[in-house]
Amino acid sequence: MESDDVLARVLELRAAGSGSKQIARALGMRPAQASALLRQAAESLAGGTAPADRPVVGCWVNAGWSAGLGLAAAPAWAEADLHAAEPETAGFAQVLVARQERASRVTVCGFLVDVHCLGVKNTIEPEVIGAGSLPAYLRRYYSAFDRPPLSIELDQARTIVHGAVAYARSLGFSPATGFADTAPYLGPVRGDEPTIDFGREGKPFYVSGPHDDARNIVRTLERSCGPDGFHYTVAMGPL
Repeated sequence: MESDDVLARVLELRAAGSGSKQIARALGMRPAQASALLRQAAESLAGGTAPADRPVVGCWVNAGWSAGLGLAAAPAWAEADLHAAEPETAGFAQVLVARQERASRVTVCGFLVDVHCLGVKNTIEPEVIGAGSLPAYLRRYYSAFDRPPLSIELDQARTIVHGAVAYARSLGFSPATGFADTAPYLGPVRGDEPTIDFGREGKPFYVSGPHDDARNIVRTLERSCGPDGFHYTVAMGPL
């Protein structure tokens, strides 16, 4: 029997409720061989599974992500984020999502979100790592923050990211180039998630970054919001 046929038979027997010993007897092999084939079949299935259908291992966001946002529709999220944002990270949500890839592997991807103005500024595209390496990866990803990240549900991660993207689009800004490849790991927007009021205290607030075209961003805000409809600060002074 060809290897693909063996895997298919293993999957059929497993779907019928057979364990490794029953599968071994049915196929005339040792239980250890049947167990190895079960793992191989599971990995084969995971490789063809859409990102949104893979089990969620965890989601995280930095403490202080909600500073300045309107969270009246999501009081539990506001209550969980009691820490004031640090000045250098205020206005940013750094989101990480981990999903099961195979039995001992997970896929991680991340989003750097300007929740006050620009939406998704950068992404960490999907990367497969060993499941045991996830805690160390998490520490590295949030190493710029003094406080440990908050563990959140996928719905909250999705709402932060997609909500910020929609807000930024309304102002004239598109998400980072890698967003299309990374967004599927958030899963589809259901439409019944709580609403977050983005911006700082109800208005866009732009803080220039080292790689921004600050002059163009301010001009875009002037067109979309009017000269008095937003606030900004730039490293080189007023534009």
